[in-house]
Amino acid sequence: MQLTPEHDTLRDTLKRFIDKEVNPYVDEWERAEVFPAHQVFKRLGELGMLGLTKPVEDGGAGLDYSYGAVMAETLAHMNCGGVPMAIGVQTDMATPALSHRGSAELRAEFLAPAIAGDYVACLGVSEVGSGSDVASIKTTARKDGGDYVINGGKMWTTNGTQADFCCVLANTSEGASHRNKSLIVVPMKTRGVEVARKLRKMGMHSSDTAQIHFDDVRVPQRYRIGEEGMGFIYQMEQFQVERLWGALNNAGMAQRAIDTTIGYTRERRAFGRSILDNQWVHYRLAELQTEVAALHALCWQGVEEVVAGQDATRTATMAKLKAGRVIREVADGCLQFWGGMGFVDESPISRIFRDGRLTSIGGGADEVMLQILSKYMGTFPSAH
Repeated sequence: MQLTPEHDTLRDTLKRFIDKEVNPYVDEWERAEVFPAHQVFKRLGELGMLGLTKPVEDGGAGLDYSYGAVMAETLAHMNCGGVPMAIGVQTDMATPALSHRGSAELRAEFLAPAIAGDYVACLGVSEVGSGSDVASIKTTARKDGGDYVINGGKMWTTNGTQADFCCVLANTSEGASHRNKSLIVVPMKTRGVEVARKLRKMGMHSSDTAQIHFDDVRVPQRYRIGEEGMGFIYQMEQFQVERLWGALNNAGMAQRAIDTTIGYTRERRAFGRSILDNQWVHYRLAELQTEVAALHALCWQGVEEVVAGQDATRTATMAKLKAGRVIREVADGCLQFWGGMGFVDESPISRIFRDGRLTSIGGGADEVMLQILSKYMGTFPSAH
């Protein structure tokens, strides 16, 4: 896909914002294990970054997905994975279904403030016993008059401790697990919503991740996104852009790992010469660069499919799978060349090593990606 000067302007604007308003504070946010989401999102909203691909009538820019893809890549310029992930949840994980399927009233109440940066969004899909197996969720929403009454809980909820609303996937009827679920917007200050705890994680430290309980939470049925019983389908549609976003951002993070490592090994000396001058080091970095280039090409094939209005599920799934493998290989390979500094918490490669490990787990584990791809290939056992 041919990028335009407008794409370049977007990238440059976002990089300047990151250099001035994010990277100087990343170490502090990593130590605190939270970042000021409302403050950061409000600035991004003022820059028009939270609604690049959202409709103009909701406050968005109405641009095609290639602009969102450039943003996903450029967010990897941040010196951590947690803040980009939190932003990605806002733009490409919690709000696509709301944007595409929500009523005009619902979009005005929740999507427009999210685009403006006034509201922080989170997504309530995974549960303690239901991670990648979305069909097995237990949270229920029963009708009572004109309301839904929601009971259950969600786990691994990014932005969960700071969010203003959560797009919750809940069982709204009995029957087939793929046809009995609905997506419902739940304001986080609603009575019965409890942030049970903030989870400590191996990586993504600056991103707050919560376990949430719902105890007789009452919301109006007009807060349902789209048709009742279609929530599973809507969530699968959302996964297309979520997984593509993750792959694009990881390609950017992997590139940052290589660039940072080249700079470090060029300066670090051992046995009378720079580490980079050793053939194994610069050859290995060339191999890793080739892997990143291949991932980048696969990601942008998916972007082109989305822009063309095609079903990008297969390509997005491949890109997500490849991204999880590539970021692990790149981070591990680069870390080795940092020596003892690579094992120190404060080094940038150490943070990339920790943060990147989530890619093969979150948004559907590698094994789920392989299952989806096997079905496309016609090799998945029919008995399953």
